Amino acid sequence: MSRDESSVPALTNSLPEGLGAQAALPGDVGEVTVRWQAQEIIDVLLAESDPASDRARKRLRDLVAAHPDHPELALLEHLKVTTALVNNEGAVPLTVEPAQAAEVPAPVPFTRRSRNKIEAVLGDKMLMTAFQPVRQLPDGQVIGVEALTRFVSDDGASADHWFNEAEAVGLGADLEIAALLRALTAAHSVPEPLFIALNLTPATCLDARIHGLLEHSQLPMDRIIIELTGQVAPDQYPTLGAALAPLRRRGLRIAVDGAGAGFTSMDQILELSPDVIKLDRRFIENIDRSEGQRLRGAAMAELAHYIGAELTAEGIETVAELSAVTELGLTAAQGYLLGRPSVHPLDWNSWIRSESETAASGPAF
Repeated sequence: MSRDESSVPALTNSLPEGLGAQAALPGDVGEVTVRWQAQEIIDVLLAESDPASDRARKRLRDLVAAHPDHPELALLEHLKVTTALVNNEGAVPLTVEPAQAAEVPAPVPFTRRSRNKIEAVLGDKMLMTAFQPVRQLPDGQVIGVEALTRFVSDDGASADHWFNEAEAVGLGADLEIAALLRALTAAHSVPEPLFIALNLTPATCLDARIHGLLEHSQLPMDRIIIELTGQVAPDQYPTLGAALAPLRRRGLRIAVDGAGAGFTSMDQILELSPDVIKLDRRFIENIDRSEGQRLRGAAMAELAHYIGAELTAEGIETVAELSAVTELGLTAAQGYLLGRPSVHPLDWNSWIRSESETAASGPAF
């Protein structure tokens, strides 16, 4: 499982292509991909009243005035200026006169600059949510979406890069929670009854703030799935299970990665008894051509059936892969073949509207 499938620049959003993809939307909807979320972020920033950020708010207003029809460009320019300022904090010349050496502070470590960059993003809330459709097998009906974080960034770095960098400087949980809050807000525009899958690390699931965010999200608990990213350490099983138990009793579901090394995945599946087991791209690739991959898929299907879990394939990119996982009895799938991530609510609603056409014409696959 991943927070983001690719390192596509944050301000791009290609419409789906291939089997199961929706048609291009009318007008320029496909081009105006992030404006609605960018404007929402700008409104929040400009509504703040902290005197310390007066200068930053004035700069943002000026940028909005300079790009009246493109709030995403104004927000991007604002981020570039903000990160440039924090990255330059503490910078020193490359060469220093001997007499001045004692007065020059030590060079700022890379981790300090990384921390400043992450704090700038957190402070300005410059992240947004894309949703990718999850389709039921074998009929192809959209049954839910996975939330994938996008960053308003000019470097095109993937979300995984940002989260890994935040973890390295001690801000991993803060960035995850900021992304969760943004996803829960955006999820209100996802049509019912689609479920919302949210990625969280096991450590962040233990953060006291998580319960409050989910409780006050105003989303029915039975529409939420928490996808545990990465492996759960064996000594975390009891604590994690106990932390999630009250929410699971109210309908919250959890999903785990079934493609770990050795017996790690089997242990965590048996200990946590998840509602969903997900097989990521590493597991799916070549499953249509490799006997070993098919046998592993069949074994995971048996395990899922034994504990009463659904089995979902991620990263489906070819018709052959889709046919293979369907034959193995997987219950759901997602991937570029079945629908690309989108940040636009019109796309999310089109996934539901297209179901009547699917029902009339038969299975989509």
